[in-house]
Amino acid sequence: MLLKAELDAFRSEFMAQVPPEIREGMVRADMELAASGIAQRALKAGDRAPDFNLPEARGGYVRLKDLLATGAVVLSFYRGGWCPYCNLELRALQHVLPEITGLGAKLVAVSPQTPDESLSTTEKNALSFSVLSDIGSTIAKAFGIAYDLAEELRPVYARYGHALPEKNGDDSWVLPIPATYVIDTDGRVALAFVDVHYRNRLEPAEILTAL
Repeated sequence: MLLKAELDAFRSEFMAQVPPEIREGMVRADMELAASGIAQRALKAGDRAPDFNLPEARGGYVRLKDLLATGAVVLSFYRGGWCPYCNLELRALQHVLPEITGLGAKLVAVSPQTPDESLSTTEKNALSFSVLSDIGSTIAKAFGIAYDLAEELRPVYARYGHALPEKNGDDSWVLPIPATYVIDTDGRVALAFVDVHYRNRLEPAEILTAL
């Protein structure tokens, strides 16, 4: 099954259960984020990816420069392990991991979660690639994909057990727009997928094509 089909199926089921006022708030937030122009300001194909050195869920640090020394890098920004759309995407990436590594590339996923939350995400989804913690969303900001969650939605997220300060270890409500980058060995972006609608994700087959 295509990832899009899985995402759409979950969305239909979820939205059918959500009260109308929450659905309306989500739509308003989506429209405001799209109108902000953030997707147009984010890193694009041909741009140079900023280096980073981030803690890995299982311990240690992972530096982009070191990864690029051995091949291309697939970099996936996700919102957190609390996000069902993100978990579907992460599992889809795990499914094609052998093909990614077979093409000589490395796969890493990044979220603003604390290392402990990242480890829980890794274990829950049985991920065997590196899952990194971008505390304070420093790297997401460098890629131009960080934004403040709409204030209207913050109590909604908290009600569902997704209070971001608890998940991310700081006082902010900053999230990355889910984005996928394929970065060539020279540090330049070969493929950039950025979508303000977090229910949309890049099909793994497109990553393989880019590699």
